[in-house]
Amino acid sequence: MSNNSRVTVQKSKLQPEDHKMLRGLRICGSRGLFLEPYASSLQIACNYTSTQPSARVQKLPRLPVPKLNDTLSKYLKTVQPFLNDEEFVATSTLVKEFEGGVGQKLQALLEKRAGKHENWLEEWWLNTAYLEYRDPVVVFSSPGLVFPFRKFNSQEDQLRYAAKTLIAALDYKALIDNDQIPVEMMGKSPLDMAQYKKIFGTCRIPYAKRDKLSFNDAKYITVIHNNHIFHVDLWGSDGKRLNVDQIAEVLKKVVDLSMAPSSNPIGILTSENRDAWAKAYQILSKDKVNRDSLKDVESSLAVLCLDSASGLWQCADDDVRRCVAGAQTIHGGGSPRNGANRWFDKTLQFIVGADGVTGLTYEHSPAEGQPIAVLTDFIIKYIEQDRAVESPSSNVKEPVRLEFNVDSEVTSMINTAKQSLDKLVADLDLNCFKYDKYGKNFIKSQKMSPDSYLQMAMQYAFYRLHKTPGAHYESAATRMYTGGRTETIRSCSVQSVAFAATMIDTRATAQDKLAAMRAAIAAHKDYTVQALQGFGVDRHLLGLKLTAIENGIEVPKLYSDPGYVRSAHMRISTSQVACKCDGFMCYGPLVADGYSTCYNPRDNDVNFATAAFTSHPATAAAQYRAALETALRDMHDLLLVTARSKL
Repeated sequence: MSNNSRVTVQKSKLQPEDHKMLRGLRICGSRGLFLEPYASSLQIACNYTSTQPSARVQKLPRLPVPKLNDTLSKYLKTVQPFLNDEEFVATSTLVKEFEGGVGQKLQALLEKRAGKHENWLEEWWLNTAYLEYRDPVVVFSSPGLVFPFRKFNSQEDQLRYAAKTLIAALDYKALIDNDQIPVEMMGKSPLDMAQYKKIFGTCRIPYAKRDKLSFNDAKYITVIHNNHIFHVDLWGSDGKRLNVDQIAEVLKKVVDLSMAPSSNPIGILTSENRDAWAKAYQILSKDKVNRDSLKDVESSLAVLCLDSASGLWQCADDDVRRCVAGAQTIHGGGSPRNGANRWFDKTLQFIVGADGVTGLTYEHSPAEGQPIAVLTDFIIKYIEQDRAVESPSSNVKEPVRLEFNVDSEVTSMINTAKQSLDKLVADLDLNCFKYDKYGKNFIKSQKMSPDSYLQMAMQYAFYRLHKTPGAHYESAATRMYTGGRTETIRSCSVQSVAFAATMIDTRATAQDKLAAMRAAIAAHKDYTVQALQGFGVDRHLLGLKLTAIENGIEVPKLYSDPGYVRSAHMRISTSQVACKCDGFMCYGPLVADGYSTCYNPRDNDVNFATAAFTSHPATAAAQYRAALETALRDMHDLLLVTARSKL
């Protein structure tokens, strides 16, 4: 990847409401770790060569354009739970008209595009799902990932842990740079590894209407403490990498130079609406000192946030600690705590709090969660192992505080950003917990897919609470194709609704419930296999819509039909992030009346991070958690009861 290269993509003309809808089609695309149950179903010939900048050459196929009638038939099945009989007839008629009319023209144009691009969706997706999205990346896009808790008894403990984290990250980056990360496989199909190359050094740059990405390779990091921002070299002037002791010493100097909070917390601006931040960025950039400081942050390998204490060990129990840690990784707890001690535009921000909150925040646009999850396990394993002490560098460079000249207009913008972030923090209702009654081992013993099982538990939980089907998003990695990102698994189906309804039906027998459960899980697994192969409905329909926009064709009525609108209003947004360590990822809901559910299924337990918005009267994270725990218990008990009855 070339130093300081920037990526721009062709501007689409989607409306703000379109970009909001796309939130339901892209946040936390972290799948890729659960693929084993489906691997045997996937047999795809790899006959296309894709060369990524500075990346190994992989022979991968192009992302296919599904057949129009296949997508539309599948689409009708997915919208059925959200329509009454009369509405479904109307939607079916509209789909038939689309298929026999403008849909054919759009399909032909999309296929023509696919013939000219290695991946017909890649640039469109980066643009429409991320870079043109104007809401803050905080809560709405960037996930937080919580590492196992630590107890730091002193500042020295905190700084040494931070230094070890950085050394581990550098070792991981060296593996990436030297193509030593093993190629991940889905059955016999290799997966695209290009995203690994994009997590270090990358930064999102704010611009009005559409941001840009800056890719960099440097030998220093950005360190933020008390809202002060520093350039910290990780290699000495002799070209040798610093060891843990030396990095800890440099970090101690950073702390000593920033004992009082900064009066100009520039980092808080990165939490703002993207157009607001872009305006502040342009004002700051008029000054050379500011330009140099901004460039320094953007070009660094990553950000290290040395946070103040969050009250972790004053919490009543482990679940409360999880919520506190989750909040710190998502938004920093707002402006009174660590919300300004961030640079949310950097792809990687490592967080090391004074009292043991550790983890990271990552900006989502250049990569999905797979490289981040692997990085997490690498770091945790590195820290827990006794590694040989590296010989020290002979010449350690001093940390350099980055200066910013802030005028009254930017000062006002900083104050507005504080208010905006604090409002967002107050609105996020986070509930993180470990479900310890059983894990994926029990589910596998029942010959069921753990992921599909957990997805149906969420469907059941939502239905218990709201007595209505919930449109349900789950991300599926399409990395078997060159440049592949994600496809949507539409987890809500006719079968999932029937299962939930049967579970709360007092007249239903155990056998009725078990049959409904198995049918729902099978339907989810079937859709998952199709989505992993690029044959879901959402990306294809998006491609047809963007084709219409780019060719000056009126957007078809299909996209304003109740079937499309309701089925894309994802009230349940989910992603499996299967870290081996006792960690978890968390993020905000996709819609105002929705829930988010990120989960890490382990052998004998499942880590969940759920969230809702307090501003919406219909949702509460505690109630959703209770319903989810009930669903998991009911499903477990049902399996045991029916197993005993067979005996």
